[in-house]
Amino acid sequence: MLVVGEASGDAHGARLVEALHRRDGTIKVFGVAGEQLQATRFEALFSVARLTGMGLVELAGNLGNILRAYRLLKQALKKRRPNLLVLIDFPEFNLRLARLAKSLRIPVLYYISPQIWAWRQGRVKQIAKWVDHMAVVFPFEVDFYARHQVKVSFVGHPLLETVRARQDRGTVLRRLGLDPAKLTIGLLPGSRHGEVSKHLSIMRDAALLLRQQRGVQFFCVRANTIEASAIEALLQNSTLKIPIVDQERYEAINAADLIWTASGTATLEVALLGRPMIVVYRMSPLTYWLGRRLVQVEHVAMANLLAGERLVPELLQDEVNPARLVSETIKLLDDHKLRLDISEKLSKLRERLGTPGAADRVADIALSMMTA
Repeated sequence: MLVVGEASGDAHGARLVEALHRRDGTIKVFGVAGEQLQATRFEALFSVARLTGMGLVELAGNLGNILRAYRLLKQALKKRRPNLLVLIDFPEFNLRLARLAKSLRIPVLYYISPQIWAWRQGRVKQIAKWVDHMAVVFPFEVDFYARHQVKVSFVGHPLLETVRARQDRGTVLRRLGLDPAKLTIGLLPGSRHGEVSKHLSIMRDAALLLRQQRGVQFFCVRANTIEASAIEALLQNSTLKIPIVDQERYEAINAADLIWTASGTATLEVALLGRPMIVVYRMSPLTYWLGRRLVQVEHVAMANLLAGERLVPELLQDEVNPARLVSETIKLLDDHKLRLDISEKLSKLRERLGTPGAADRVADIALSMMTA
């Protein structure tokens, strides 16, 4: 059984399933899937699009779907007794499944660690009890888990083998109906419905403000967990033409001069492409209040965490407003050297993430656990 909780997990899970089938074509994999997992030989019991949420309050708002998914997966674990449960991030949901699997003596492999080193570190005690092996994607996570007597392997980051852009800027922008001669900003509002609803309208209004001051054009990248109609509904009131990118997202991001992105995996994707960015994040007031008291790191964006410095601006909660976003954007657009310096520093983060082949390494761990 394989369980993911968002678009990035769907992508990582799909590559893992393909790696498993390269080793043994008879392996059956089932669980929670998005578009990419469903394109593999995967038996989808539940759609990841119905699970997405971030934060305690946001998850509570989707409680009905979450309970339905949990009951379905609980029944599948008990009846089908898989040889292995693979969990990808999504800790609020997945750690409950890990506890159940442990009681059923089903081994548990956790791929893509929850960021418990950043907040709610007490959950490492649960992981130590319920998870048999952690496959982590950041090198600093190894020491954290080793200190808590959790079996851990650094497998490298899966994005290393997928985040690439090969087409030139002009080709990409012309395909989107945009002018290669103009400054271009890409909008990445998030991969969860709550993120998109909180971010995209602010990004849209900021784009309108900025257009009055600079000759800038925009595009918006849609995550595969978000329906195109949801993006279109938030952009349709804009007098700006903002094309929506559904395919070849990395080519589009690479063609932009600047990216506005929600915090999350997307910040690392943008960083690996070396594009300057402004990171934003809004959540419910209660979730933010709790987070301020629990977070134990200086930065929100993974690019800044890896760099150990505030390379790119981070706007959180009330700071995420059109006027502030425009102000930070103009600082970057008017300083070409600053954008180049940021791009150069971001490009150096790739070497800190290991070497390509994460899915193959996790597949080897999974097979060893199933045959032990």
